[in-house]
Amino acid sequence: MIVDQLSTTFAALADPTRRAILARLTTGEATVTELAEPFAMSLPAVSKHLKVLERAGLIARGREAQWRPCRLDPAPLRDANEWLETYRQFWEESFDRLAEHLRRLRGEQEEQKNDDEE
Repeated sequence: MIVDQLSTTFAALADPTRRAILARLTTGEATVTELAEPFAMSLPAVSKHLKVLERAGLIARGREAQWRPCRLDPAPLRDANEWLETYRQFWEESFDRLAEHLRRLRGEQEEQKNDDEE
C-alpha cells in the first residue's frame, strides 16, 4: 500500500504528544529519556511516538556510542506548510471579500438612515 508523504505527516501530527515532542526538538537534540520527562507515560510509549515521527520523516535519530539523540527534520513540515498555504490564501481572500461586502452593506445602511432622517 502506498501512502503519500503528506498523509503520513498529518497522521503523525494528529497526536498532541507527538506535536509536543516536535516542539521540544525545536530547541535541539534530545534523548528518549529527556523527551519522556514531561509526559506521564512509559519510555516504551514515548518510543512508539518517536517511531511514528521517524517513519513520517519528522525526526531523525543519531547514534553516538550509547547515546541516541533525536533531532527534528523540518522537510515534511515545510511540505505540509506549502500545502496549507494554498488554503490560507483562499480563506484570507474569502474574508477580504466578506469584509468588503459588509463595508458596502454598512454604507448602504448609513445612506438609507440618512435618507430616512431627511
